Amino acid sequence: MKRKVLIGGAWPYANYLLHIGHLAALLPGDIIARYYRKCGDEVIYVSGSDMHGTPITQRAKKENKTPFEIANFYHNEDVNTFNLYNFSYDLYINTESEIHKENVKRIVKLLNDNGYIYEKEELQDYCENCNCFLSDREIVGTCPHCGGKCDGDQCDSCLSSLETSEVLDKHCKTCGNPSSLKSNKHLYFKLSNFQGDIQKLVEERKNKWRRQAVGETNKFLEMGLIDRAITRQLNWGVEVPIEGYEDKRIYVWFEAVLGYLTACEEVCSQKGINFEEFITDKDLTSYYVHGKDNIPFHTVIYPSLLLAMKKNYNLPNKIICSGYINMNNEKMSKSKGNLMTANEMVNTYGADSVRYYLIANGPEKKDINFSLDDYITIHNKFLVGVLGNFVNRNLSFIKKKFDSVIKEGKIDSNIVELTRKTYESVSQMIEAGELRSAIETIMEYVTSGNKYYDENEPWNLAKNNIDKFNDVTYTCIYMMANIANLIEPFMPDTSNKLCEILKTSNKTFEEITISGDILINELPLLFNRIEQ
Repeated sequence: MKRKVLIGGAWPYANYLLHIGHLAALLPGDIIARYYRKCGDEVIYVSGSDMHGTPITQRAKKENKTPFEIANFYHNEDVNTFNLYNFSYDLYINTESEIHKENVKRIVKLLNDNGYIYEKEELQDYCENCNCFLSDREIVGTCPHCGGKCDGDQCDSCLSSLETSEVLDKHCKTCGNPSSLKSNKHLYFKLSNFQGDIQKLVEERKNKWRRQAVGETNKFLEMGLIDRAITRQLNWGVEVPIEGYEDKRIYVWFEAVLGYLTACEEVCSQKGINFEEFITDKDLTSYYVHGKDNIPFHTVIYPSLLLAMKKNYNLPNKIICSGYINMNNEKMSKSKGNLMTANEMVNTYGADSVRYYLIANGPEKKDINFSLDDYITIHNKFLVGVLGNFVNRNLSFIKKKFDSVIKEGKIDSNIVELTRKTYESVSQMIEAGELRSAIETIMEYVTSGNKYYDENEPWNLAKNNIDKFNDVTYTCIYMMANIANLIEPFMPDTSNKLCEILKTSNKTFEEITISGDILINELPLLFNRIEQ
């Protein structure tokens, strides 16, 4: 029976090029989607670009462009980057699309009708010099926790999330003028109403969410959920569908997470799937894939919005959050220029090499410090020295000594048993979001192939026992066919290359069987050694 699976990748801000920290956080979604598709399940995998918010308006001011020009440029750049890395989204849209904006407006009206939105007058930071209210990202000041320089919503020095009211010595980021407080009205969402619901959700899902997601969510809950403004004093973003708020826009924290519903509904429409049935199915498994800084948006805010709709929509089953990739022992930051772009990596080293590194050595459970030396060492050791070596040493010998023809032989029963166990283990790990363990298990399988080859010495068997040689070689080819299949969710280009060499298929996630003589195709190296 087909399983229903929804996978949502976090929506990156469209204000700069993606860096490898973004890639590390989002790559698990593609691997999980590819795996479930190979299992024959009904998969919807979506994401998009967050084209609203202050970082984009700030960049537009600096470059004397419109926010749309900035956001649209980087949205297209992100689409290109994801294509280079073979991300297999069913739909990658953006928050400026009409279907998204209309969906958000409809949900705002629904939540208002359901009694979860109210008006509140409050004091807000105001710049007398610029004659405008300031959003959190338009404020600079001093962090109350570490004393460092911070924005109005977060401190890059100590990584604290901040309320604007906490920030000390506040100034307008545009002109440097000290801010003052002035009365303004906004719409608020009754997030506090969902304290008990979210506590129950965490308790129910604590074994399905990554440990860090559970820990961070509990910290959030311990502080107590507070109502949050859903409007901002901006002229860029989704219009507020309530009279009296024409000069404001929907706050990006509210509308961006609703993009999962927008994109999912659009894919359902394209595929002829009933969206309401899909999203309310009690057996639907949903994965939300993002960096650790996005945890509360996916474990607290998004579920609360879903509950407030009163439509029995599926709440997040599995939270796949990742730590940071640091450079020079600091969090990668666009503003600091302390980053390695995803395009730099893929253009220099290739998609599969980077994909392998980010899963096998990435920030699945904790932050990591990235260095090119480490990256190159891992590429050469595992992709060249283990995987590439197993394939090349076998096939080069066949090509040289037997004109590229592999005679049918008997496959070692112990290897068949190991192969089936590997599929079972890797399946369980991928479904649990334990992707590092999954790729390690696959590499252990490849290593066992190298060991099997060495122990049986086929170069000697070719001279002394041709039947045994055929059995050993055929067993190795069987392993290669299954390696190609096992690695496809992780390294699709390499998988396809190996399938072309062996003339096998990688369309289903189950044991690949082979029969008859095999004439191998041309033999390109799977991976080239990288010089330090």
